[in-house]
Amino acid sequence: MAHAYTPGLKVTKGTIIARERRLPLKGEVVVSIGDNVTCDTIVARTELPGDVQPINLAGLLSVSPQDLEGYVLKKSGDKIKKDEVIAETKGIFGLMKTQVKSPIDGVIESISNVTGQAILRNPPTPVEVDAYIDAKVTKLFENEGVMVETYATFVQGIFGIGGEAKGIITPIVDSPDKPITIDMITPEHKGKIIIGGSLVTVDVLRKAAEIGCVGIVVGGIWDYDLKEFLGYDIGVAITGSEEKGISLIITEGFGEMAMADKTFKLLIENKDNKASINGATQIRAGVMRPEVIIPKEAKQVEEEKGKKDKISKGLEVGSSIRIIREPHFGSIGKVTNLPPELQKIETEAKVRILEAELESGEKVKVPRANVELIEE
Repeated sequence: MAHAYTPGLKVTKGTIIARERRLPLKGEVVVSIGDNVTCDTIVARTELPGDVQPINLAGLLSVSPQDLEGYVLKKSGDKIKKDEVIAETKGIFGLMKTQVKSPIDGVIESISNVTGQAILRNPPTPVEVDAYIDAKVTKLFENEGVMVETYATFVQGIFGIGGEAKGIITPIVDSPDKPITIDMITPEHKGKIIIGGSLVTVDVLRKAAEIGCVGIVVGGIWDYDLKEFLGYDIGVAITGSEEKGISLIITEGFGEMAMADKTFKLLIENKDNKASINGATQIRAGVMRPEVIIPKEAKQVEEEKGKKDKISKGLEVGSSIRIIREPHFGSIGKVTNLPPELQKIETEAKVRILEAELESGEKVKVPRANVELIEE
């Protein structure tokens, strides 16, 4: 049976989005406060130290560590090339020399006449952090990164895999209850973020990744398809580091589940617009949700300047909800009444309930614990 996770998703046509963009260690910030940046603009950079590789020079030369100095041709701090001679014996009449060559391109970190070892270090790895979204730089973190801010359409998902990606919003179904089929995926979707309806399968994921599609946003996926695509079971730890060549965002839950009308309409309205997505998810302490961010044009941002996010007040009359238990599992509706008194349910337990009108027009009463709030 299908099942959904995590209450309180945000789906909104426009809100202020701020994101911190930090380096993994100290480095250089290369933008300034007030700069307008695109999603691909590099905002900070640094270098990760290369791995070290020890070489037993004394042993390879068959000399004592104390005598090593007379045989070493390089010193600490010198740059070296692969196969460059680091040390050698004098040989007999200049012949039959024993040589030690560098196994890497890098630098000599140290040479010890106590251990006879030389420590070589591989070249550093450049690390660059981009802005992730088209935005304005609003704050600097000295030697670490920046805060960027924009006004955007914002959609949170239930679950996702894969890290940050950017692409063009490209719907391939015309209804939120339609699944994505493999024949819908074509080479034209390279670099695109595909918007589907109710379901994506492992075959579709594999084909999309193969042609270079950067992301898929869809209502549901069966857990066995996800396991087959990844090659392992997903636990409760954070996702987002999967290296499958594509990011996946599930908006409703596991199983075949039609995407909520509001979510689908928002994404369809943004057809051909540039978006940034991130499948990273954590559903326990420190909740992290997958997201779709579609920045507005500068003109729209200016028009919305000064608008603030609504502060969530929790459930109230008029709130949009999704029911996450049978018999109305997956149904979307609006709260019409929140009776304060406890009421007995089928299990004989007494709980607080709510009354809601579903999109179909049906009026239902359900325990408050059986719904999730859709924040707007």
